Amino acid sequence: MFALNGIEFSLVEVLVWLVVAAICGAIGSAIVGYSPGGLLASIGVGLLGAFIGDWLGRALQLPSLLVFSFGGVTIELLWTILGAVVLVGLVALFRRSTRTRYVRR
Repeated sequence: MFALNGIEFSLVEVLVWLVVAAICGAIGSAIVGYSPGGLLASIGVGLLGAFIGDWLGRALQLPSLLVFSFGGVTIELLWTILGAVVLVGLVALFRRSTRTRYVRR
């Protein structure tokens, strides 16, 4: 059992949420066209994207779209993907500027 903010999760619920985060992170990376890494990076992007997207949705008073509920927790998939796009876009913006380009002569 895992607990977060007073809500207890079973191992299956945690695994489902990690898969959802990985899918949302991968979709966000695909939309931007930049991948910060593999599976663990997609999970991280999806989790952080959920926080960013939820904050943006509440700040802009956007309606709830594509809602997914599991284990007593509800997440808005569209805003999670939007948050992942914002996060990956910012990472790509800063990472691409430091990349060395090789010119073939």
